[in-house]
This record gives sequence, structure tokens and C-alpha cells, in this order.
Amino acid sequence: MKKKKRLPTLTRRSLIKSGAVLALPTILGPAALAAQPARQSIYESLGLKHVINCVGTVTNLGGSVMPPEVVAAWTEASRHFVNLAELQDRVGERIAKAIGVEAALVTTGAAGALQLGTAAVVTRNDRKRIARLPDTTGMRNEVILQRTHHSCYDNQLTAIGVRLIDVETAADVRRAINDRTALMFFMNKDDAAGRIRRTEWITLAREHRIPTLLDAAADTPPVDRLSEYNRIGFDLVAFSGGKAIRGPNDTGLLLGRRELINAAKLNTNPSCGTIGRALKVSKEDMIAAMVAVERFVRLDHQAERREWERRIAVIEAALRGIASVQCETITPTTANCVPHLIIAWDEKRVRITRDRFTRALAEADPPIQIGRVPGTGERGVCISVFMLGAGEERIVAERVARILRTAATR
Repeated sequence: MKKKKRLPTLTRRSLIKSGAVLALPTILGPAALAAQPARQSIYESLGLKHVINCVGTVTNLGGSVMPPEVVAAWTEASRHFVNLAELQDRVGERIAKAIGVEAALVTTGAAGALQLGTAAVVTRNDRKRIARLPDTTGMRNEVILQRTHHSCYDNQLTAIGVRLIDVETAADVRRAINDRTALMFFMNKDDAAGRIRRTEWITLAREHRIPTLLDAAADTPPVDRLSEYNRIGFDLVAFSGGKAIRGPNDTGLLLGRRELINAAKLNTNPSCGTIGRALKVSKEDMIAAMVAVERFVRLDHQAERREWERRIAVIEAALRGIASVQCETITPTTANCVPHLIIAWDEKRVRITRDRFTRALAEADPPIQIGRVPGTGERGVCISVFMLGAGEERIVAERVARILRTAATR
């Protein structure tokens, strides 16, 4: 007797695999489809909510979301072993070529780049000095910076064992430089806050043959910034790899003179007995950072800007007609150079404070987090559309309009 051919069991998994998931409403029917349990994300399984990011590329929200090709490169790199030091060399070469700089090193964020850049100028390829850090006795161990350029990243410099020397004027710089001066440090986002601007700082450093290190962590876009600062004369420049470049959040770039980049490599993983041993960049992160950089330099940045402007327009449109509400688009000139929406209102007519408005967004489901970045002033509240996912601008528009309209009718 001829056996009947057994039909395969119809499962949701097999349908998804075959592409027939598009036909699920027809095959299973609406009721059966609705009964399928929604899959929790890994964050939801930990009891955490997804956040709609209206702040921008900030570290405490994870920097950015890696594009699919960057995730794919990270995953592929995770499947094999490779010589880490050789990989760092090859990745650095590819990144330097893509950007148009002399040399590059993938680091643990821009903060790691600051630490390794400082170590490089203090030790200068001397392995005995490298092994002694943070003991810098007898070495050049003073770093000059403007009083207005201090930040929470000072620790990345002082971790090497250097002393920070404050200056305010060019005359102060000339008096401060001596045979212990290792480095002149500049915080790019604070360029306008200091009395010595960027180009004069470079001139002073060259006059006295002192290496310079620039913190330009969030200074992309525009893409040309990646090479501009080395071209105008900074010896070393630190960028974040996990912000606009959209590599892993824990990656950064140290760009600059080859001899100093090579010295930085000697101070970090995989070399043991170094202050940077803990600043470990995985093989996966190196590859993902490289792919992210190459993607970033190829992007249609004008098209990206038009998309940000479209998102802002969606939110503005939702707020039309609300008493006293005013909208303004602001683009900072140094860090975070993308359009931001400023929303302001008369609190006598729209009865909600800026703090309460911010809390109302954060307490909703899903939470919407807003914040202020340098260069956006102090007026109203600041909405960044830079890191919004597909369609999230409509959620933000509806939520913001509802809060302000409700407050306007009280």
C-alpha cells in the first residue's frame, strides 16, 4: 500500500523562515494571530522600558543605535579568533585612509582616546616609562589647559599622573611652558568660552614645540570635522565612535601623528604592564568601528539633514494653535551640530513648568527623555530628533501636544 506523503507541521517559526509570515492573517485568521504571544525584548525581560531618545547621542542612553551593516560586521567578527595587535594596525590603517588622516587608533570611547593620547606624549615609546605610569617622576608631566576648558573628563588626563596647569591668556601660556610641559590640551566645545581660540592655541603650541590634544568627542557631523582638526595643526584628536558615527557606544577614535598613535598603542591592550590594559577594545568593536566610519563618510549627509528637518516639522505642526507656544530650530556650531527644536511657552497661559513638562514626558509609556546640549541656549525645552527611530517623531508630537494643550485649558 502506497504511503501518504506527510505534510510538514505548520508553525509560526516555519512561516517566518519561509517568508510566508506575510500571509499569516489569511492562513491563521485574525483571532489565531492575535493569540500569538508578543516577544519581549531583552531589555523588557529585565523589567526595563525602551526609551524614546530626544536628547541626542548621549552616553547614558547608549550613545546611538548601530545600523544593520555595523551590527552584521560586529557579529561576523565574533565568530573567529585573530591577532588583536595586528587587527588594531589594519583597522587603524583603513580608518585613517577613509578619513584622510595620518594614523588612527580605535579606543574605548573618546575618554579612552584622551587617556591614551596623554600617555603617548608622556612616555614617547619608552617602555620603561610606560611600565611606571602613573608614576611620572622625572618625566614631562604637566598639561596646560585654559581655566574654562576643565570638565568631568579631566580624570582621563590626570589618571596618567600629570598635573593640570591653568592658563587664561597667551602670556599665561608662555609663562607656564617649561621643561616639564608634556602637552597642551583643548576642549573643542568650549572654544568660545576661552580667551585663546583654537587657531591661536595651535600657534602657541608650535612656537614652543609642545604636542596638542583636542577633545572633539561629539563634533560630527559634519563629516569633514574628522580630518579638519588634524589638518589645521592638532597633533592628536579624540572623537567618539558611538555618537553620530554610530559605532559601538564603547568605541572612540584617536587620530593624528603616526609616531604618537604608535606610542598610544604601546600603552594599551593587548600589551600587559600598561596603564591602558583595562582599556580593552574587542575584535568585534574594532571591526564595527571601522565599518561605522566607512559608512559615515559615504552617507548622504544632506539627505540626513532633510530627514531631521522633516521630523522637526511633524512636531511643530502638532503644536500649532496652542496659546503662546513658540518653536525655533537651533543648530549648535561645534558639538552636536544637528537641528534641535526649542519649544517655549508663557507659563501663565500654559500652566506647566519646564521641569514638570520634562517629568511628564519621562513618566509616560514609552518614556520620552529630553535634555539640553551645549549651544542650544536656555530658552524653553530642547527636543533632539537626531536619534529617533522610524515613526517616533509622531509619538513625540502627539505626546508633547497633549501635555501642552491640557496645560493650556486649566
